[in-house]
Amino acid sequence: MKYTRISALAAIGVGATLSLTACGGADSGKDTSSKGSSSSSSSSSNGGSKSEGGSGSGGSQASNAKAGSGKGTEAEAAGNGATKTGSKVTFCKTEDLAIDATDAAPDEESGRINITMINRGSTTCSATGFAGVDIKDADHTSSPIERGQAQPRVTILKPGDAAVFDLAYDIDNTGNSLATPTDILVTPPNETHTVSLKWPTGAGAIKGAYTDVQVYPTHTTK
Repeated sequence: MKYTRISALAAIGVGATLSLTACGGADSGKDTSSKGSSSSSSSSSNGGSKSEGGSGSGGSQASNAKAGSGKGTEAEAAGNGATKTGSKVTFCKTEDLAIDATDAAPDEESGRINITMINRGSTTCSATGFAGVDIKDADHTSSPIERGQAQPRVTILKPGDAAVFDLAYDIDNTGNSLATPTDILVTPPNETHTVSLKWPTGAGAIKGAYTDVQVYPTHTTK
């Protein structure tokens, strides 16, 4: 009977010990979890700070790089512009050109008026591009001439050199042409001053209207 009571007390003591151990283990787990959570939060906070700092720094460097690149480009462009400007040939002025128009029809079907411009100035100039051309009619009206499908060629004129461009149209051999041209109004490429030339004597009659005549870009005679 005494033995049984001692065994019971021992069992109660062991159960109490296990219960205390279990409680301690649970508390220990909570502390560990709490510490781990706090550490993770701190690490995340620090990581976010680093990330923001890195991004800010990187953005600043990128901005600086772009700004530097932009400045370099502007400086380079300015340098190139200065170089080009220094060696640029200016366009020929109307007052420095001797201009004349002649009939140059290759046959009885194709009309062509050659307009020659000679550089009478003292410096080299450019006559590159399309001249502005209007044809004046006997009724005192004038019609602008459209450009033909052709690419301009570089036309540089030294003093005494000549450039030529032509007007092309179909010749009306019926004798019923309604066009009666008297003058050709010519404005050299990139100029604003115009000269008036007489329509060449003997040039074939224009078939259709003045809108059917086309002007082609300048080229050198050499």
